[in-house]
Amino acid sequence: MRKLFAPVVAALALAGCGMIPGPPGAGGGEERQTQTAAQESAQQAQPPQTPPQTPTQAPPTGSAQQAPAQDTTVIATREAKTGAGDMYGTARVDITSLRRQGKTVSLTWTVTATDGKVNLHNGMGRGPLDFTVSKVSLIDPVNAKRYRVARNGTGQDAECVCSGTQGQFLESGEASTLYAVFAAPPPDVTKVNVEMPMIGVLSDVPIS
Repeated sequence: MRKLFAPVVAALALAGCGMIPGPPGAGGGEERQTQTAAQESAQQAQPPQTPPQTPTQAPPTGSAQQAPAQDTTVIATREAKTGAGDMYGTARVDITSLRRQGKTVSLTWTVTATDGKVNLHNGMGRGPLDFTVSKVSLIDPVNAKRYRVARNGTGQDAECVCSGTQGQFLESGEASTLYAVFAAPPPDVTKVNVEMPMIGVLSDVPIS
């Protein structure tokens, strides 16, 4: 059985990349894009069936809606044994899109539980109460930089421009489609590595 959890998009002020030597969960040393570029990205990444949102509103995380049309070609895949909390299983990640859109790139992927039970509820966030995929990051091997998920503000309460995962505990055979938006690497960077909690690193993922 498959069930899809669609991305929810907020207007954003992008916070993106830091030097690789910094700890993966650190928030310092990040670059910030302009508000204009952030609004442009939010409009492009918005699912076609989602009603328009005002720039000052931040959507709730974890809501299940009909998934938007998306690429089905798998450009990178990895399977790994997972364990979070008291749940253990095996998950496969299929990346279907890493698309440059102006000053941002949008990453789309599907997580499928192939065995046991997979905890997406807080398995890809920055802490036990982070029910998003905010700890996913892009690594630019050419310029030795790490790009973190964009956020819709600059304060500690700013939310990531990414999928919410609250309540997502995948049984074997179930799947969830997720997304995240990042500041774009320089134009001459055509491939990056994608690092995901629980899964590991997917190397040489092409940017389209």
